Amino acid sequence: MTARRYLALWFPFLATDRLARCSPASVRRADGPLGLTERHKGAVRLTACDPAAVALGLAAGMTLADARARVPELAAIEADPAADMAWLERIADACDRFTPGVMTEPPDGIALDITGCAHLFGGEYGLLAEVEARMRRWTGHLRHALADTPEGARALARFQTAPSSSEAAALRRLPVAALELDAEAERSLRRAGLKTFGDLADRPAEPLAARFGIELPDRLDRVLGRTGSRITPRRAPPALLFECRFAEPIARADDAVAVIGELAQQAGAEMEEQRKGGRRFVARLFRSDGHVVDLAVECGAPLRDPARIMRLFTERVAALSDPIDPGFGFDMIRLAVPRVEPLAAAQLQLEGGSDRAEEAIGELVDRLSMRAGARRIRRFVARDTHIPEQAVLALPAIEASAPMLWATSDPGEPPHRPIHLFDPPQPVEVIAELPDGPPRRFRWRRNLHEVSRFEGPERIAAEWWRRAPGDPGLTRDYYRVEDVRGRRFWLFRHGLYDEKPAPRWYVHGLFA
Repeated sequence: MTARRYLALWFPFLATDRLARCSPASVRRADGPLGLTERHKGAVRLTACDPAAVALGLAAGMTLADARARVPELAAIEADPAADMAWLERIADACDRFTPGVMTEPPDGIALDITGCAHLFGGEYGLLAEVEARMRRWTGHLRHALADTPEGARALARFQTAPSSSEAAALRRLPVAALELDAEAERSLRRAGLKTFGDLADRPAEPLAARFGIELPDRLDRVLGRTGSRITPRRAPPALLFECRFAEPIARADDAVAVIGELAQQAGAEMEEQRKGGRRFVARLFRSDGHVVDLAVECGAPLRDPARIMRLFTERVAALSDPIDPGFGFDMIRLAVPRVEPLAAAQLQLEGGSDRAEEAIGELVDRLSMRAGARRIRRFVARDTHIPEQAVLALPAIEASAPMLWATSDPGEPPHRPIHLFDPPQPVEVIAELPDGPPRRFRWRRNLHEVSRFEGPERIAAEWWRRAPGDPGLTRDYYRVEDVRGRRFWLFRHGLYDEKPAPRWYVHGLFA
């Protein structure tokens, strides 16, 4: 089995580097050491410092008053943690070009699972050179390290001070601060003369846990690789992945879309071989300046026809509020298929038939969903309940699949449920021969209707498992009635005469 390899990236001045790139005017106005501040527990404290401020002895956590007492020329700008996190996410997007396994480590780190990826860049050193070149567009300060575990790579990136002959030797030389325990535990270790990983590595775990807590040997084992661990990528690895890299960036958006079509051909061939189809397709266009354009399409049924996939992407591009901006060009395009489902080969029919009609409807739903938005195109789905208002759900058509068949009437019989349903039901005034009997005439919308025929009652009671505690629920007696002019209504009496409150009559729907 291939040994896993991880790359840790640490941006020690992420917040101030972001300001220098996103708001250079504010940094120029500072014209000296710079600190970012935030009010915490009634005091204004530093949350980040630029290299000049660090060189003068300032550090995050100091109060602004103390910092200015030491460095009077310190410039202070209010921190923006949300913008810093968004900047880190954008850097992580740019790192997706190296491997699908990318995880952010807020507030200033990124971990990459590069297992099986380094050979694409000529080995690990080639990968590191590419990472350094790409990251210069985002930050002027970067530290990185490779290791067999994500914790080991993180510790080396943040605490290694001198090169070593091997990874194991480098880890043993790390200070105990690299375990990132709480301050009290770190002080206790130093008082005991345990200053490096080497001082801890050869000692039994039980005495260390008894004296310093179980967290110490657990973290040590994960850093040294004694306990297996992996990162949790921001995006789940897709079922299928196809990509195309370019020696020279392509500068036209139409050419980029054409490349998506070529990747769709590869995806279709692979899915046909596996007898599967995709429910979701994601195209990622990587610009040479690090910006990433995401295009995602979904379909209501498994799909592997490249032409239909491309029609969906064409609809998606046409629906964009802002056209695709290629910037200085795209140097890599990737097509992922996150969701696949079994899809058998289609049986061709000599005379068309319902299968082709259903396929055409599905294609129409997919295209409309891409154009107008998946939440705006809905499909009615039947529910297994007798409560009329709850018997139908309107779900996004691209996601909904009917869990049950619609109830149908017997041939030659009138429908059991009205064509038009009022929600909520509309009150009516009813005259009946008996209190619990059928209606003989009723007044609705100021018009009096004489009943000539009726069917019923059909009794529908509240579902006991859905009622609130202490709520008995009221019974409904439904009647299908026809007036002397042939108009058919669906009336019900809400409640019985021995129930409280007194029963009332409503019209719930129209049959024609």
